[in-house]
Amino acid sequence: MSLENRRIRLLIADDHPVVRDGLRGIFSAEADFEVAGEAANGDEAVTLAEALDPDVVLMDLRMPTVDGVTAIRRMAEKKLRARVLVLTTYDTDSDVLPAIEAGATGYLLKDAAREELFRAVRAAARGEAALAPSVASKLMHQMRVPAPAPLSQRELEVLTLIARGGTNRDVAKQLFVSEATVKTHLIHIYGKLGVSDRAAAVATAFDRGLLTPGGR
Repeated sequence: MSLENRRIRLLIADDHPVVRDGLRGIFSAEADFEVAGEAANGDEAVTLAEALDPDVVLMDLRMPTVDGVTAIRRMAEKKLRARVLVLTTYDTDSDVLPAIEAGATGYLLKDAAREELFRAVRAAARGEAALAPSVASKLMHQMRVPAPAPLSQRELEVLTLIARGGTNRDVAKQLFVSEATVKTHLIHIYGKLGVSDRAAAVATAFDRGLLTPGGR
């Protein structure tokens, strides 16, 4: 039976009972929605999604036991039919991008108007993307920003020595190059990492896995 001829079955996943109660009340009052179940964490969400086969899972991101992104990823690995619409308070890059990459169909904020939420769920049930304006803007920005250029082997060597506390003079001596060459390498490193000083370059390199404690 097509979605046009039946109610959209929902699974609500949120660790706050008051939020689940509110969402259940909102959707239960609409003729074309049915709340099939509720989950208090990501682990329960995956289990219930598999058992209940809902059309859409309303997924919070920050939950105990198993977080929302992990739950989305597990559902994708299990090839479950349900579409996932993230419904959260957070719209930072560190929240949005992992959720979309894990397989979320849409991403909405909890301050969304009721009608906007209904439209998003209906769109998600059809397999269409449903994104909060701020989230859509972030994704568009990510698409416009080119991938950072990789550091060369020599630049990595320079950065490794800098991370170990070496001065430009120390690095120049160890690599048998001039201090001017070391400065040139640092300028290139700053540009590729999008930073403006040595400390930020080292921190960013560790964060991206370019450098590792005790090694490179």
